[in-house]
Amino acid sequence: MSSPSSAASSPSTEPAPARRGAGARRPPNAALVGLALLACIAAAAAFAGWLAPHDPLLADPALRHLRPFTPGHPLGTDELGRDILSRLLFGARLALLVAVVPTVIALLAGGAIGLVVGYLGGAWDSVAMRVFDVMFAFPGILLALGVGAALGPGLGSMIIAMVVVTIPAFGRVVRGSVLAAKEEPYVEAARALGYGHARVALFHVLPNVLGPVVVYATLQVGRNVILAASLSFLGLGPQPPTPDWGQMLSTGRTALAIAAHVATIPGIAIVLLSIGFNLLGDGMRDWLDPRMKPDRP
Repeated sequence: MSSPSSAASSPSTEPAPARRGAGARRPPNAALVGLALLACIAAAAAFAGWLAPHDPLLADPALRHLRPFTPGHPLGTDELGRDILSRLLFGARLALLVAVVPTVIALLAGGAIGLVVGYLGGAWDSVAMRVFDVMFAFPGILLALGVGAALGPGLGSMIIAMVVVTIPAFGRVVRGSVLAAKEEPYVEAARALGYGHARVALFHVLPNVLGPVVVYATLQVGRNVILAASLSFLGLGPQPPTPDWGQMLSTGRTALAIAAHVATIPGIAIVLLSIGFNLLGDGMRDWLDPRMKPDRP
């Protein structure tokens, strides 16, 4: 499991005018494309009940493996005769859920750990970093598989496994930002005024490290889309007949020779969702960091 990317670097020490100029820039095209893509997927998930032409759980073996553009089944049917478009729309809800919820939980838990150990330093910092080092020694998918296998298959188990895998990354990102921020003059001034450690950490350090953390969280959601699909593909996610993109990909692989669309369509949906979050995260990084693009006069 690799360490967090440089997208979540420590807060910039550029003067305040540079930050205002960066904030006034137009969002990069990549961010707009990613946002539009995510908006389309979110809208499809929200209105799945109205958009889906059939019940996603309704099976009809007589209609199995129908090709795309078949009348009444725009994307064809799967190995049980279930409408792929309907399952894709309802599966979008679950895909967004398992991508966003574990990221938010890991952000809160890992962020709290990183803030505390980064601000206090000393033994607390050393112990937390060694624990994170041990977790980083395992590839993320293997660690998630171990936790998921120990807890058993299911949506709750998959979310817990993804949270465990993601917490160390957020802890390191926040810790690194806090180590830089707590040496800034405004923090020294707050200490000189006699403010307590909790007040300084929460009201003076934390607000100034949120920028890179939010950017990293957006990128992590994209990675969690792939991780969730991988766990579902291996049978550790929601169980049949729940519409789930990773599960649809897994069951469709057995019919690749005769009905490749059964696995290809959910695979494309997974890639598009991940790309949407990655484009949004990359665009936010470029937009918020004044060093990435100089201000126009």
